[in-house]
Amino acid sequence: MTRAGRLRLPPDVVLLLRGLHPDLKRRVRAALERIVAEPSAGKALRSDLAGLRSFRVGRTRIVYRESSDAIEVVAVGPRERIYEETLRLVRRVDQNSG
Repeated sequence: MTRAGRLRLPPDVVLLLRGLHPDLKRRVRAALERIVAEPSAGKALRSDLAGLRSFRVGRTRIVYRESSDAIEVVAVGPRERIYEETLRLVRRVDQNSG
């Protein structure tokens, strides 16, 4: 098993994690440790979200991408809306960089 190195969390994700219920926060932290230890643990996303992976924690999803030196968490949220929010984030980043 190879380690991808460190974990990168955007400030908005850090704030969201701080506000979670303690039980869910504990489960998300355990999931993040697993993702760092095994980056391919999450499900590969397709279509507009290709290149990202999603890891399931109950009804919550952790959306992340793997780079050569880190695991970058893109978003954390409920299954019901996380993919739409992630798509908006990705499109906004693409527009600002292009």
